[in-house]
Amino acid sequence: MAAISLTKVEETAPALVSLYKTAGVSLAEHGLDGLRAAVYLVVDYSGSMKPYYRDGSVQALADRVLGLAAHLDDDGTVPVVFFSTDVDAVTDIALGGHRGRIERIVSGLGHMGRTSYHLAMDAVIDHYLDSGSTDPALVVFQTDGGPVNKLAAEKYLCKAARLPLFWQFIGFGDPHSRQFDYLRRLDDLAVPAKRVVDNAGFFHAGANPGEVTDAELYDQLVGEFPEWLAEARSQGIVREP
Repeated sequence: MAAISLTKVEETAPALVSLYKTAGVSLAEHGLDGLRAAVYLVVDYSGSMKPYYRDGSVQALADRVLGLAAHLDDDGTVPVVFFSTDVDAVTDIALGGHRGRIERIVSGLGHMGRTSYHLAMDAVIDHYLDSGSTDPALVVFQTDGGPVNKLAAEKYLCKAARLPLFWQFIGFGDPHSRQFDYLRRLDDLAVPAKRVVDNAGFFHAGANPGEVTDAELYDQLVGEFPEWLAEARSQGIVREP
């Protein structure tokens, strides 16, 4: 059973009903129906991201993540980290106020800098640990380029492998750009030589992320989650339900 009912979504966020239904189908197809998990969204606020804020791609991703989170987490809220050179904001989006939420947050932020993955990852880790949760967490990490400090990003991912966090990276931009070579390598880091479990996936949404169907996006967001969940449970990283 979903954490938040269809009726509740219809009452609080009617524009997300279709997303909620599509997310439910994808979760069921991947054997995740009824799972309880925290969901995080990490958003790139670097200068090259301006077009994706302007055309609504970031807001659309936030809405889609909310539609997914409503099945997994019962508070109707997704913690969101905006990052560039530093962590620009740690806030949230909620079912009841999702319309225009990204624009409202961004209007209060300053200069759009570069991409410090490790600082954003650190902010997510801190938030998760401070929450006291023991449920697994799906972290949707959006970016349009590689990190300014590749070694630090790899180090954080490997250390975070001992926590109940799965990092699903999503690339916006030219799929042929060398910018994403690093994320592909990060996705394939050796286990157990580098990290105790494979705790990351990578999906490229292309230069026009809005053209990716809801069904395809959800399948990509949760496709590797079951395998990680099984391995993390076997290692004692995630407790048995």
